[in-house]
Amino acid sequence: FPENWASFSGYLPVSERQDLLHNYHQRLVNPDPAIHMPAALAWSVYEGSCSTLMPNASSISQFFHDRFALGLARMEAHYFVNNSFLPENFILEHVDAVCGIPGVIVQGRYDMVCPLTTAADLSKAWRRAQFKVVANAGHSASEEGISAALVSATNDFRDGGVV
Repeated sequence: FPENWASFSGYLPVSERQDLLHNYHQRLVNPDPAIHMPAALAWSVYEGSCSTLMPNASSISQFFHDRFALGLARMEAHYFVNNSFLPENFILEHVDAVCGIPGVIVQGRYDMVCPLTTAADLSKAWRRAQFKVVANAGHSASEEGISAALVSATNDFRDGGVV
């Protein structure tokens, strides 16, 4: 999605592009809507544009709404500047805490937001988890294959099929 990256990174002045995360975060937490809203919309639209396998005007429309954009961008930037409040590799190094619990990992093969390799690594470490790769999907739960796999997994839990 190079054209989307160009819009996202190009929103900031050249002098602020060396540290996009820090500089977006600074704008997003600014109390002035004239500063935080354009940054929030740039962030949100970028994520929405990269979340589906195929461009989809209806699924990206919510990313243009001010309230949605600001909530998404502020939350994500807050977590990202704080490394999700976890040390590096914390989840994989502590997966034994959930190894006795069944689970289902649903991942789109063409997810550009959360790479497939991260879900694959988790599935190798979490042996009781089923790993479902959706062939024709990216990141968004609104994509048909992802939503179908999530509903199927939920039904399997309900019916006792995940053990």
